[in-house]
Amino acid sequence: MKHSLAICLFLISLSSHAALNKWVDADGKVHYSDTRPDDVKVKTLKSSTTPEAISPVSGVSAQKTYIERDAEWKKSQKSKEEAEQKAAQEKEAEITKQKNCESARSNLAALENSPSLVTYNSKGERAFMDDASRSQKTEEARKAVSTYCN
Repeated sequence: MKHSLAICLFLISLSSHAALNKWVDADGKVHYSDTRPDDVKVKTLKSSTTPEAISPVSGVSAQKTYIERDAEWKKSQKSKEEAEQKAAQEKEAEITKQKNCESARSNLAALENSPSLVTYNSKGERAFMDDASRSQKTEEARKAVSTYCN
């Protein structure tokens, strides 16, 4: 019994790889067969070597395999993550730029509006800022404002 089942399955698998031919005889009758008659014009509908034998629906692309779909999903997830990281970096850079702008404006306002400014030297002693260093620091503060606040 086991041997007959195996033989039957083997024979069925052989017939599934055969070509399918269509022809019309002299009486106008349509015939379908896996063998080609020699004296009649035959149209091959399915051949084991043609793509139609692999995909039963011609003209329609075969469905993607699980591995292909998974790879596409992973690729789209990666691109989404990269876009989110880029947006986060741009937002962080914008916040840093705003903080630098506020700091530069604050320094410029202090240099322009304060009558006397105190600085500390390398020994930690207090010293009043003279006019030359004040104008130099004011110019540096204006450059910082123009850099960060545009």
